[in-house]
Amino acid sequence: MSQAKTLSEQEIKQVLNYVSTRKYGARDRALVLTSHLSGMRVGEIASLTVGHVLDASGSVKGEIRLTAEQTKGKHPRTVFVSSKLRDELTNYVQMIRTDDRERSLFPTQKNPRKGFTANTLTQHFLSLYRAAGVDGASSHSGRRTYATSIASQGVGLRVLMRLMGHRNVSTTAVYIDANDNMLRNAVELV
Repeated sequence: MSQAKTLSEQEIKQVLNYVSTRKYGARDRALVLTSHLSGMRVGEIASLTVGHVLDASGSVKGEIRLTAEQTKGKHPRTVFVSSKLRDELTNYVQMIRTDDRERSLFPTQKNPRKGFTANTLTQHFLSLYRAAGVDGASSHSGRRTYATSIASQGVGLRVLMRLMGHRNVSTTAVYIDANDNMLRNAVELV
């Protein structure tokens, strides 16, 4: 099975432009950016509730604490929320019901309280990427793009491993694409 595509900034913009034309554009924008700016797995994103993301005062938290039941490896972990993602989520939550903390952060028309399952969100991402004209992208593309973007900034593999929720550095290494910009920067170090 081939790796999910790592998206360029232009391709992410292409997807965001596409989702802005859709009925649930605000939700879909928040979904795409949560994937690309947090590195969470699709099942982790699908499991998010309003209470995972908002503090008691209604502000977006700086950290999202995932329980063992929410993660692939059944190990609880903390997802650190960047200022970019915090801004995006702040804009998004202003458009949804937040009085019920157990309500899904990303509701669906069919099941607004529970939202997407991991499988339906996987299919939704695939549909969005295809319709936006980004070939080879899947629900795992946000996670791979996140890892590659952080690695290209010179962040060490062990730090990235923790951010990704991996328990082994070799697992993390598979996520990183060596793109042309990374190669150009590397040769300038000589």
